[in-house]
Amino acid sequence: MWLKRATIMLIACFAMILGGQSASAHATPTATNNETMSEIGQKPVQVFDVAAGKVVKTIENDADFQKMAADWVSSISDLAPQLSADENCGYVYRVPLANQVTIKVKEISVTTDDIFLFYCKDKPPLLLAFDENRKPFLFLVKADIKPFILKVGIPALP
Repeated sequence: MWLKRATIMLIACFAMILGGQSASAHATPTATNNETMSEIGQKPVQVFDVAAGKVVKTIENDADFQKMAADWVSSISDLAPQLSADENCGYVYRVPLANQVTIKVKEISVTTDDIFLFYCKDKPPLLLAFDENRKPFLFLVKADIKPFILKVGIPALP
């Protein structure tokens, strides 16, 4: 069981590395109403299938994704009690942010421009962020992720 949990955490790390390094030294400009995030250089949203061990979908990163990600970050309630996501987490979604955010929970402060959402069937969502030293932090999220899942289309919801 611990091996599966460690594997999930490693998958998220590899997804971040394979997806490209984040440019945390500067802020990326936000899109205007007539521009998409991709047109101004924003990295796409990626869906990583844990069972398949690969990115299965890449989607244009738009203002809707940015708003949803901001809602997740603002709904963080605490650090996750576990060190890694559960083995029932079938998908990890990488959402590069247009601007850096600082996540503060208790004595922890993490500044990032890349977040990973873990979708775990029948469990609350988890948000993974890496600090400037690439140390991972797993957070509990209270926000409803259903609109995001519906927009991405993976997995299909009943």
